[in-house]
Amino acid sequence: MATPPGARGTARSTTTLPQVLTGARVVLPTGTVTDGRVIVDGTRIAGAAPENARVVDLSGHWLVPGFVDIHNHGGGGASFTSGTVEDVLKGIHTHRLHGTTTLVASTVTGDMDFLAQRAGLLSELAEQGDIAGIHFEGPFISPCRKGAHSEELLRDPDPAEVRKLIDAARGRAKMVTLATELPGGLDSVRLLAEQGVIAAIGHTDATYEQTVEAIDAGATVATHLFNAMPALGHRTPGPIAALLEDERITVELINDGTHLHPASLQLAFHHARADRVALITDAMDAAGFGDGRYMLGPLEVEVSEGVARLVEGGSIAGSTLTLDRAFQRAVTVDRLPVEDVVAAISANPAKLLGMYDRVGSLEPGKYADLVLLDHQFALKGVMRRGEWVVDPQLG
Repeated sequence: MATPPGARGTARSTTTLPQVLTGARVVLPTGTVTDGRVIVDGTRIAGAAPENARVVDLSGHWLVPGFVDIHNHGGGGASFTSGTVEDVLKGIHTHRLHGTTTLVASTVTGDMDFLAQRAGLLSELAEQGDIAGIHFEGPFISPCRKGAHSEELLRDPDPAEVRKLIDAARGRAKMVTLATELPGGLDSVRLLAEQGVIAAIGHTDATYEQTVEAIDAGATVATHLFNAMPALGHRTPGPIAALLEDERITVELINDGTHLHPASLQLAFHHARADRVALITDAMDAAGFGDGRYMLGPLEVEVSEGVARLVEGGSIAGSTLTLDRAFQRAVTVDRLPVEDVVAAISANPAKLLGMYDRVGSLEPGKYADLVLLDHQFALKGVMRRGEWVVDPQLG
């Protein structure tokens, strides 16, 4: 497996001593602290340093919370939709090497029985702590906006079938993407809200008014805003306007330079503000792996120069993005404040998942999940649960 760009090693630290990470610019919920310090004791961030703590000098670097990806289909050549347990673990590890310390595994449209079976496999990994839960993207989406989903397997969001997937996930379902304008859509949103599962509006052909109705019914996330939905119009504003203007909605954005024009990203941050944005990868198998032919569910995908498209029809088919690249691009290309990017890539998705008491910020009591970046925001180190997954090897 390739070492991530900028990393100088992937060996795990063997020390069991507490660590005091000093000298870096540390991004906290209250702002950035110059020459800050983070104390790691076991798997957690501590409030005070034990006497036997080892001091690690991180001067000249940024220290930010581990990334939280709520929409990810695979990586490292492995698929979360169709791979074995070993494949799924390989994909998870690939993204950890790129700073994603908390990950929700996303499926794509498939036969209902197959998706229920996958839910069972993925729920076991969630119970073990390898993933944070399951996201079902499809089959309850619009054939008009299907993107890289098999049209013959699409279906209306019957609440009974939505419930079947939730039950198969054994309490580990975190999110379901729906075209809420379809028959059964609003009832399915209400069901998901009652069950504590995020109802996400996506792959939708809804009008502005239909989208408002879905939000009022309990939808709280926009699946990859702008993509797989009608464009913003001056007479027919469609779902984009409704999703951006409503304070109850968090909008997913894929910041890979392919899915969104920089102006669209800026528009989303301006209207939703940083506290309602979640940067995601929507990654498929090729993330962290390379160009070539892949399968996304039952559909064949060609990845060329890092862009994934269906072999038939040429539709964009997920991404090959990793969150370290999304972070670096957001700061260096889009010129967003580092604190806003940290909110969008760590804190906000952690809050959506109900995990902010454990992950998403560098505060005492939370897991020691963190990412070390150099002055150009290239990844240099990754720690998860107090262990270096990517060891910075700074001496």
